[in-house]
Amino acid sequence: MTIRTITTLTDGWLFTKESLDGVPAYAPGPGWAEVSVPHTWNAFDGQDGGSDYHRGACWYVRGLEVGERAPGSRVYLEFQGAANVAEVYVNGNRVGGHVGGYSTFRMDVTDALTTGGDVLAVKVGNEERSDVYPQMADFTFYGGLYRPVEVLVVNPTHFDLDHHGGPGVTVSSTIGEHGAALLDARAWVAGAEAGDQVSFRILDEDGEEVACAAQPADLDGGAVRTLIEIPDAHLWQGTEDPYLYEVVATVIRHNEVLDEVSFLHGVREFRFDPQEGFFLNGRLTPLRGVSRHQDRLGKGNALSLEDHVEDAYLIRELGANTIRLAHYQQAQEFYDLCDRLGFVVWAEIPFISKMSDDPAAHQDCLSQMTELVIQNFNHPSIAMWGISNEILIGGDSPRLVANLRELHALAKSLDPTRVTTMAQVSSTPKNSEHNRITDILSYNHYFGWYGGHLEDNEAWLDDFHAMHPDRSFGLSEYGCEGIISYHTDDPQCGDYSEEYQAVYHEHMARIIDERPWLWGTHVWNMFDFGCDARKEGGVAGRNNKGLVTIDRRVKKDAFFIYQAYWSAEPMVHICSKRYALRAAEAIDVKVYSNQPSVSLVVDGRPFATLEAPAQPDPHVFVFRDVPLADGYTRVEAHAGDVSDSTSWRKVAEPYEPYTFVDPEGGNIVMNWFDDVSADEGLPVDAPYDESHYSVHDTVSTILDNPEASATVTNAASSLANMRIKASMFGVLGDKSLVEMFDQLRNMAGDATDIPQKLAYLNAQLQRIAK
Repeated sequence: MTIRTITTLTDGWLFTKESLDGVPAYAPGPGWAEVSVPHTWNAFDGQDGGSDYHRGACWYVRGLEVGERAPGSRVYLEFQGAANVAEVYVNGNRVGGHVGGYSTFRMDVTDALTTGGDVLAVKVGNEERSDVYPQMADFTFYGGLYRPVEVLVVNPTHFDLDHHGGPGVTVSSTIGEHGAALLDARAWVAGAEAGDQVSFRILDEDGEEVACAAQPADLDGGAVRTLIEIPDAHLWQGTEDPYLYEVVATVIRHNEVLDEVSFLHGVREFRFDPQEGFFLNGRLTPLRGVSRHQDRLGKGNALSLEDHVEDAYLIRELGANTIRLAHYQQAQEFYDLCDRLGFVVWAEIPFISKMSDDPAAHQDCLSQMTELVIQNFNHPSIAMWGISNEILIGGDSPRLVANLRELHALAKSLDPTRVTTMAQVSSTPKNSEHNRITDILSYNHYFGWYGGHLEDNEAWLDDFHAMHPDRSFGLSEYGCEGIISYHTDDPQCGDYSEEYQAVYHEHMARIIDERPWLWGTHVWNMFDFGCDARKEGGVAGRNNKGLVTIDRRVKKDAFFIYQAYWSAEPMVHICSKRYALRAAEAIDVKVYSNQPSVSLVVDGRPFATLEAPAQPDPHVFVFRDVPLADGYTRVEAHAGDVSDSTSWRKVAEPYEPYTFVDPEGGNIVMNWFDDVSADEGLPVDAPYDESHYSVHDTVSTILDNPEASATVTNAASSLANMRIKASMFGVLGDKSLVEMFDQLRNMAGDATDIPQKLAYLNAQLQRIAK
């Protein structure tokens, strides 16, 4: 019989958000809409703000025509992403389910099929549940069948399709003497018979076979293992030279191929040195790059292959050599692109912000880690498995430490060839035992945005490095909001201007470049992304820290400072082009470039040439007091063979819309709780007036009242010792203030006075009538 066939179920789906009794049949009617898969029901309401996007269980239904197939063949359904919990039915009978919204799962549906007219129904839910991660996070939890659904028809003897969604074949490699690579190839075969063989062929990029080996299949479904040598192997050298071999694995019976799996393999080795940094194939290669969320404007997370390709090539254009794929398993297409383009990848699970008290949630964590590793083992781009992100936001406990240690051990047992890591919330003490759980680690820091000053970044990094000379660590998140409609000549933290975001990243790019021992740094974020709870800088429903807008149409100025540092392609960029109306006689013109000198031409006449300064930044050229003519002034920047140009218009008065006016007020009162004593308010559990606000109200209720919202915001900022805005609390919508402050307690350091602080806050809120 023929080897496996794959059919993608794209069209012909019906969808409803309606609550239904029983399993629906394939019968279009009121309440149903025709959709194509990939699909999410939160493409619009998950990005418009208000923290009110639809979260619930929805149904997808379609006819299932498998077609003619050989006797004895098996039919599998493969779902590459169903968020966050799915139940699958064929002809009204449940054939399987899955918990976890970011990984592939399959099920054998052969016995549920009839001779024709079959119906596939899938119930998918993204409602809040205590047993599935993520529990709480600063991004939208889109629901839907948002990645492809496929039908696989295979021979009864085939590479195992039932083991955690994996391919049934793995290959890893080491580099030996004289440049030879030794491949460790393994395969698991279901339904093997005596005499069946597993064959591995290794092809170079020209399609020429360079090595091969074969072993008898294991009749009990166990691993078949063989070692294959590639003489004088061409190495996968990251973005510099991402050379890939093709591995073709086949199951053979007599003179017939029963099943075949192929994938790309890069030969590489890496190591981390706490004092020097990251080494790829023995070469010091500081990892400098970005984080990426998997959503787009008006599409949510239902992305096409073309979307993934555009994202990958924008990151390559930036000059990055690493990507943190946050905060969950991402699409196989994107990992494939990372393999081909040479990005070193941090892959992680959504164990984020807080640990659920539900024991079943830990089993979900273990399951998601198992699926992440098994499904992505063959990607040479992946160097590290992330076990958590900012998990101490929800507080610490011995159980949390034990869970993290178990996740680390699980990842190492599934894949001893890679390292584990975790991203710590900024407030995690430098001497925390959490910093000893994984092989390497990173911190998320936002000094210069949420709190502190830009210079606090390098001070903290140097202090930690001196305190832990034996630990490899990096920056897993750093960034600030930049909204391209806001502009200023005097950028300040919190003004949301494109200019401040650029200043912030100029500083970060420079201090990172000075510290090659940081094994990896990842800008938060490459792209603006959906977070329906947010309303930052007057923009509802998204996080604006991206270097590129959520629609991928505009590269912010901050994009180009990293291109100047990281890209080998000659570049020059004039900043503040969107700051088009200028109420000034002369302005300073800032230019980014990776060339040794930049010349400025103003209205066709040479103005000045600047050589790359040694300090403070070799990639920032500032031309002072460039005169503006009446009307428009045209400016060109030339650097070697590259150039850039723009024009500005002189106006009499500043253009008011360039300045963001914060309706919440910009003066967050720090140290609001100073000198609070126990007699400042009634205990939290004392009777209270329900006609007035209290700490027992939910966050969403508090946010509806400006005075109550400001009171709580100031209190939370003081407790956390960082600037917190009301819109940042949207992710906690249905939590009470008591619960919210419980989650902030870890950021407060010594939290022994939390009860009296809550009592004081309660007293302030009881003065505000609803």
